[in-house]
Amino acid sequence: MFKIISNIFQIAELRRRIIFTMLAVVVYRVGSHIPTPGIDPTALLSYISTAQGGLLTIMDLFSGGALFRFSILALGIMPYISASIIMQLLGIVIPALERLQKEGETGRKKINQYVRYLTLILCLVQSTAMASWIQSIEEGSMIYMEPGVGFILLVAVTATAGTLFLMWLGDQITESGLGNGISIIIFAGIVARIPVGVYDVIQKKNTQYLSSLVIVLFFIIFAIVIFCVVYEESGQRRIPVQYAKRVVGRKVYGAQATHIPFKINPSGVIPIIFASALIAIPSQIASLTRGVAWPWLDTILGFFSYGNWAYIALYGFLVIMFAYVYTSVQFNPDEIADNLKRSGGFIPGYRPGTQTAEYLKGVLGRITIGGALFLAAIAIFPDLMTKIPVFTPFKGSQNSLVYLMGGTSVMISVSVAVELIKQIETHLQMHNYDGFLKKARR
Repeated sequence: MFKIISNIFQIAELRRRIIFTMLAVVVYRVGSHIPTPGIDPTALLSYISTAQGGLLTIMDLFSGGALFRFSILALGIMPYISASIIMQLLGIVIPALERLQKEGETGRKKINQYVRYLTLILCLVQSTAMASWIQSIEEGSMIYMEPGVGFILLVAVTATAGTLFLMWLGDQITESGLGNGISIIIFAGIVARIPVGVYDVIQKKNTQYLSSLVIVLFFIIFAIVIFCVVYEESGQRRIPVQYAKRVVGRKVYGAQATHIPFKINPSGVIPIIFASALIAIPSQIASLTRGVAWPWLDTILGFFSYGNWAYIALYGFLVIMFAYVYTSVQFNPDEIADNLKRSGGFIPGYRPGTQTAEYLKGVLGRITIGGALFLAAIAIFPDLMTKIPVFTPFKGSQNSLVYLMGGTSVMISVSVAVELIKQIETHLQMHNYDGFLKKARR
């Protein structure tokens, strides 16, 4: 292990990327602790912890704790994720956006530009709504300094600038660091809160809310969840592909055999992130308008109340739906079949072209079913766990390990960690060094 770490820092480019990523994460974590001007974060945290909880806990999880502290990065990266969801869904129903998605790098840059514009709009709307909500609560005089339009503008500008900064920082990590920048930011926010969650469990044990047996049982379940996630993330369905002999100029290339790797979970963790962002919108709107004389809003709030069976069922359904949507956007069996046909490749037992495309659609459909159901089970796992009486004390805490170390958090953390290891492995192999994965296989 020490030799592998030494090899990592002997490669100049890899060393530079790792240091850049670490410094970017430090900047993000420092920013998440800088309070928004005009707000007492301690008073706001006290109110949210006692009066809200629930869905805000998941939103705070994605912001790395910045929401409950109401720092300058309070909105986190969620507006950008929400904008990406909207653009991907619009790409299915609007032909112009669908054409842009098929134009390669040029189209991708154009869509990313639209996503950034939409992110700006969502930031302004959400930050203004949050500032208005803070002013509307009874304990507001203890939380904000000077109410009025000036306070709302200050919060809106600060929160919007914070999210735009995170979006820029994520782009810099993607370009000059390791991994996808947005995923790294979410990953850093989750991992940074695990020590606080462990301390929270210790405090509950000392106050006799939890027994040692329950804590041990929880960590055993947590280890099983991690094993299942790692196993699922590394699982593949390999479609065999053969290439006949080809004559290119004066050179003759012999027959070759290879495969097309289809992951068991083709969409990764994206459906969980999308579903979490989407299901937060109705409940957030209803929470911000609490007390208004619109009875139907109270009905919506009750229906989308975090932890209810209706909420759990809807959350699981959204994860499955987004798994299918994202897989259909990212993988086109007809295009894969055409590429195979043009390059002289074929799948044994299936004719190139339409028959190959139909076979790939069937395989991808069966894989997507399994992957989507697994994602849904992982997503709702913490909610189901808190329904068990012995784990009830975990529920309701903003630092609860049920949310930090189970379900969505584990899926995101493991996925990002595996991707980082693979990237480091690639750099090591390019310079003829043994990596983590090769060491593990031995």
